[in-house]
Amino acid sequence: MRLRYPPALMSRCNLQRAVMAIGLIALCAGEPAFAADAAASVMPWWGWPLALFLVCFVLGIVAVPAGVGGGVLFVPIVAGFFPFHLDFVRGGGLLVALASALAASPGLLRVGLANLRLALPLSLAVAASQIAGAMIGLALPSSIVQTTLGVLILGIVALMWTSKKSDVPTVPVADALSAALGIHGIFHDTDRGRDFQWKVHRTPIGLAVFLLIGVLAGLFGLGAGWANVPALNLLMGVPLKVASGSSSLVLSMTSSAAWVYINEGAILPIVVAPSVAGMMLGAMIGARVLKVVKASAIRRLVIAMLLIAGVRALLKGLGIWN
Repeated sequence: MRLRYPPALMSRCNLQRAVMAIGLIALCAGEPAFAADAAASVMPWWGWPLALFLVCFVLGIVAVPAGVGGGVLFVPIVAGFFPFHLDFVRGGGLLVALASALAASPGLLRVGLANLRLALPLSLAVAASQIAGAMIGLALPSSIVQTTLGVLILGIVALMWTSKKSDVPTVPVADALSAALGIHGIFHDTDRGRDFQWKVHRTPIGLAVFLLIGVLAGLFGLGAGWANVPALNLLMGVPLKVASGSSSLVLSMTSSAAWVYINEGAILPIVVAPSVAGMMLGAMIGARVLKVVKASAIRRLVIAMLLIAGVRALLKGLGIWN
């Protein structure tokens, strides 16, 4: 495997000796894992995997009902508050988003809150464009990516705060493409105690939007749930809960950018393993929560978490708060 990072980066961190002692660095071909200075933390090496597991468990619970995917919460929070290099966090973020979506999708399909016919064509668009985004992201300096990540996260906060989502949008007539693909369905709304028939429109525009979403997902390792739900709900007219569930289904089928990060050596087991385990356990609980909780309550919690993480990422990228 080709090395991308100088070994000198790893020597600056006091966690190096502990990690090397148990052979985790050997699993990743000797890649440096941490970008923090030696005095940045006194936590033992095993404290960071444990903290990652607990944090990702909580993120998995709230990510599925909010429909944002695990990556959009994982990357800014871990990059801002954990001493890992940003490239490893972005690579881990893609696998975390994939794992949480895989854990939640079967349950969402069973209860009719995710639609396979809707997710398949959108997944093809996202998977194709993710590769380009990942290649661009790995070619840019970390400081630029970190700063841009902070700006993007704050933009996502503004989008989530100002957008007026409709629980069940009105779609007078389905467009020709969605009708040909058979994209329609019925879902049971437990809040109202009734069934709703739904169909979609503006499908060609939606496919173009999902191509752009894929580029951003690969660039920042965010997954794509943060943009999937507004695009499905506001643009294509999918009911909010079906949009949230189908967003997780799209994430479970779009992991092409992860292969780029693996090829570049930007996947580290000490980051990925506890994060994926915690996120999958939390996501399975989150899929159950989605059936009974109001999406607006989870949405407010996610907005608060992203606001803190976005400010931290922006200040860290600008060198103001390292």
